[in-house]
Formats: sequence, structure tokens, C-alpha cells
Amino acid sequence: MVTQRGRRDAADSPGRAPRRARRSTAPDADNAPTAEMPAVPADADGRNGDAPEAVRAKSIPEAAVARLAVYLRVLSGLRDQGATTVSSEELSQAAGVNSAKLRKDLSYLGSYGTRGVGYEVSVLVSQIERILGLTRQHKVAVVGIGNLGHALANYGGFPGRGFPVEALFDLDPDLIGVPVGGLPVSHMDDIPRICAERGISIGVIATPPTAAQSVCDRLVAGGVQCILNFAPVVLQVPAHIEVRKVDLAVELQILSFHVARRADDAAADQGNSGLRAPGAPSENGNGRRNGSGPDGGREMVVRS
Repeated sequence: MVTQRGRRDAADSPGRAPRRARRSTAPDADNAPTAEMPAVPADADGRNGDAPEAVRAKSIPEAAVARLAVYLRVLSGLRDQGATTVSSEELSQAAGVNSAKLRKDLSYLGSYGTRGVGYEVSVLVSQIERILGLTRQHKVAVVGIGNLGHALANYGGFPGRGFPVEALFDLDPDLIGVPVGGLPVSHMDDIPRICAERGISIGVIATPPTAAQSVCDRLVAGGVQCILNFAPVVLQVPAHIEVRKVDLAVELQILSFHVARRADDAAADQGNSGLRAPGAPSENGNGRRNGSGPDGGREMVVRS
């Protein structure tokens, strides 16, 4: 069922002959052809389209935001390899999405590419970085310097992507003052003060679940706006705080489901392989099959 919205055309009123519907000229990313849409001129700041950037950012669904981050990773790799342009087919294949969905995602940026040429890699990288807020750095604090927190503190990929780790916190007295990844570990009681002083905007919680809420409250008190939570617990935060939860056990359970489903499907296929397909010839008890003669034609089988 298709739901129509908007006012009814006056030509469709009773007593008047209906007019033929005019063909829409607006690009539909979901049903667009394989070739790219015409290019949208960029303004002096390199932005495409006529919608204000803040308006476009608010209209982007969260699922599309996640895909934009994937596109950015692929495009950054292409740029490092010296690529200047990329087609929607190449980019969609590298990102693992279909080209229609990719074109729709990029249309949120006001970018439609150039027919026969594709997208300019450097322009698309700058557009996505601007929409994702990556034109400035976001300072990160890691709380809980256990195995996971230690690995996060030492990960060299964060600073290069605009997320420098600027503060580390733990409760263990043996860790306080010890440098990890070049930063000394501070006590959790100092979270509000240090986060405020260093302008921390993102907090990473890698503590046991019993400590996660207390850590969260301290981060919020220090002015942290976003929290990445690895603890298996639901955090209670003010409405203006953004929380992303990463539960590795849940992710493994989801993968386990897919493994089990594939095993069940394989077992079902194996069980069905011994069943005779409808209309297939069957053995008649004399080594010959019903419906198949010596020359491949039909044969009558006489049973005694």
C-alpha cells in the first residue's frame, strides 16, 4: 500500500477529467540508475547543495551516520593510495553496501557525483568529515586501565583520526602516576577537575559494571558530552549526554546465533537431499526407474 500525502490536485475533483501525472524529475537514490547523478556545484567553502549544513546533519538517520563513517574509512584509504575519483559501484563494494543505498546516504551531504566520472575522493572526504564533526579534535579520557583500557590508551589510531587520548583514570594505587601510552594515570576522584581543565569531550568507560555509573556521573560533572561505554550496564545520564554502548559479549552472542542458524540450514539441506523431488522418477524394484525407458523415453512398468 502506498500512502499519499499532500493536497489533492484540483483537476482530480469530481466532475473534472483527471490529468496525467507529471513525471517527477527529483533524483530517487533508492531507484536511481547505476550512473552517478549530475554534480551539485560547490560553494566557496567546498560545501555542496543548497541546504544549510546544520539542517542536513539533523536530517541524516543514525544508520546512515554509521555508514558515512565506513565510507570515510574507505575513502581515506583510497586517498592515501593516490586515487582522485571513485564510482558509486567501487565505493559501495568496498563499503559492503548496495550502490543505491550509498547514493542516498551521500545525497544527505548534498553530493551526487558526476555522471561518467564518479565522486571526487578529496571533496567527499572533506564533506563527510565536516558532517561527522571531524574538522576539530575531540579529546578523550579513558577510565579503567585494565587490559581493555590499557589497549585503548596505547592505540595509535585515535590521534590520527581526531581523537587524542588526553587523560587516563583508575582506582588502583599501583597504577596512579604510572605512564601508559605516554600519559600518567590519575585517580578517579580527579575525573571532574581534570576533564574540565583539559576540555575532555568524550569519555570511555572500561571499568567493571559496578563502577560504571559512578564513573559516568564524574565524567558528566567534568563537562564530558559523549560517553563510549564498554561496561555491560545501562547508564543513567542527563538528556543532553550521548551514550554509545559496546557490549562485546552481546556481539559474540549475535555471531553465535548466525553460526547456529547456518548449521541448522546445512543440516536441513542435508536431510532434504535424500528426499525425492516432486515428479522425479522412482525405482520400480527391478533396477529400472518408472518413467524412463532404455532410450530415455517413457516406458510402461508391469508389476506381477
